[in-house]
Amino acid sequence: MPAIVVLVKHVPDTWSKRTLEADFTMNRSDVDAVIDEVNEYAIEQALKLKEAHGYEVVALTAGPEGAEEALRKALAMGADRAMLLRDDALAGSDVLGTSWALLNAVNQIPDVQLIICGAASSDGSMGQVPGILAEYRQQPALTYLKSVSVDGTTIRGVRETADGDYEIEAQLPAVVSISDKADKPRFPNFKGIMAAKKAEIPTYNLAAIGVSPEQVGLAHAATAVTSAEEHPKREGGEKIYGSAEQLAEQLADFLANEKLI
Repeated sequence: MPAIVVLVKHVPDTWSKRTLEADFTMNRSDVDAVIDEVNEYAIEQALKLKEAHGYEVVALTAGPEGAEEALRKALAMGADRAMLLRDDALAGSDVLGTSWALLNAVNQIPDVQLIICGAASSDGSMGQVPGILAEYRQQPALTYLKSVSVDGTTIRGVRETADGDYEIEAQLPAVVSISDKADKPRFPNFKGIMAAKKAEIPTYNLAAIGVSPEQVGLAHAATAVTSAEEHPKREGGEKIYGSAEQLAEQLADFLANEKLI
């Protein structure tokens, strides 16, 4: 059966205070972790395609102990099965190493026609994994979509930007990323939640997918964070003065410059 792989990620809750370790990796031990919200939008699009075309939906994540909870949320929503990649050697991997590991994990799944990701994770906010995966697989990438559909071997999507909506298409197999402008994710029902709790999730290490520890991990990363600083505190907004006509003109200019109108 043709498969859709949905990449999900277990991330620190955005309501938690997030801090960095001395090596500039994120402190994940002292915060609550949840499935990344944008991944739920990706799962929803995958489930819609499953309902329309009969795909098998496979949820995949790479992460430490506890990461399977993101997979259980995907299963509760309606994914058919899940796969966990867990290996201590993955710790600190940059986006290239992470994408390489995910690529080889995806390669364990037969007949993958579509990889669906969230547009960007809330902990890294890079948004590069979909494009890198597409390059590794030599397949088209359709990114930052708010909707996606399949017609035969053609995939179509709509990307919303400040300048308007763009309709894009490509031939399957392909990689897509979904933004939070897409349809709201469904709530898991009681039956789905209970089934997800009982589901057995196969766990793979790097050896099982043919990846060497020297290809991943912080020590072998091709990129490095050399410094970091906190966001500056938000300051007061700009005040404008004048007559009603002048204020309206300034407001219109501001909105136009920000591409809000």
